[in-house]
Amino acid sequence: MAMAGTRRKAGQLGPQVEGYQAWLAGQGYTTGTVRNMLKELGQVGSWLSTVGLTAGDLNEEQIAVFRSARRSAGRRRVPGPRAMVPLLSYLREAGVVAEPAPVMTSLGALLVHYRCWLIRDRGLAAGTVLRYENTARRFLEESSVGGVIDPSAVTGADVNAFLLRECARVSAGSAKGRVAELRSILRFLYLEEITPMRLGTSVPPVGGWRLATLPPPAMTATDVQLLLDGCDRGTVVGVRDFAMMMLVARLGLRSIEVARLELGDVDWRAGEILVRGKARRQDRLPLPAEVGEALVAYLSLGRNPADAVHVFLTCRAPRRPIRADLVGDVVERACHRAGLPKVGPHRLRHALAGELLRKGAGLVAISQVLRHQDLATTAVYAKVDLRALREVAQPWPEARR
Repeated sequence: MAMAGTRRKAGQLGPQVEGYQAWLAGQGYTTGTVRNMLKELGQVGSWLSTVGLTAGDLNEEQIAVFRSARRSAGRRRVPGPRAMVPLLSYLREAGVVAEPAPVMTSLGALLVHYRCWLIRDRGLAAGTVLRYENTARRFLEESSVGGVIDPSAVTGADVNAFLLRECARVSAGSAKGRVAELRSILRFLYLEEITPMRLGTSVPPVGGWRLATLPPPAMTATDVQLLLDGCDRGTVVGVRDFAMMMLVARLGLRSIEVARLELGDVDWRAGEILVRGKARRQDRLPLPAEVGEALVAYLSLGRNPADAVHVFLTCRAPRRPIRADLVGDVVERACHRAGLPKVGPHRLRHALAGELLRKGAGLVAISQVLRHQDLATTAVYAKVDLRALREVAQPWPEARR
């Protein structure tokens, strides 16, 4: 009866009430939130009937007009633009409202072409393509003259100026990445005959030598345990965060690997977990009992939507797979709770490597755990144990140790 009454009050959107209600429930919204959002649907539907519009006429512009009309009528509660996003999303998924026509600028068209080239000709992963595209957009925008973007007018001076600005705000490792990204867009512009010169050769290398510096101070096993113990496992968020941090602290997973983890990647019978790593690499790791128990505790709470493929989902509606940067947020919040200096998830990988080294594991074994493609990458951990290094260091001539 209540649903029928809601349909009658919803005007032009009356036929969409039941579908929208089911869609919201599937997105993980609570019953109270669904009730409020159905009221907003009814308000929009009634307004459409009043002004003589149909459901198909609804778009962002009409939503703005609706909100303005509500304010002019003296309504105290007027839904904000973000509150209307779920309604428009559902109506577009249901085919009631047409998708907005994309507005393609000259820069946008060029970046679409560049993105296709990176995928088709270079075979780069989606995350790498996004990073390369962002650098290309920033470079072209900063090289514009009077707001006009003209790639054919880019010079070597523009390239060097951009790289100097980037090097001033990022680390040496990130600057090396900018060099690769910058050379890529310049190579593309030359191959597509947009620029007359091979400007990629004008990009200077960035100094930064391997093993030239000591790694950051490693966290102790006690500090890592403090971070884990600080998770409130009496809440859904705490149980999820604990499971995520266990994967990082005990298996050395990267943030993106935690975010990519799918239900089918966990082989409970074999006690193994499939890790989807960098460069499309896949590795199978043994699943320690304590990590498996943390995953079971999280998965046993009931996941909404139940048919989600990824293991870790956001706890707020709309429920969707987590982003990789959420893992960093979780670790930072744990540091705040434990009263420790703020660190990122990668420091937990360092801590795991340091603990393995202290227990007598060799660099080859550590490399296998951390899934390094090159043993030279693992060699940095040979400098963690300073006490052991003092034992093997040769005395400097005419110097006392």
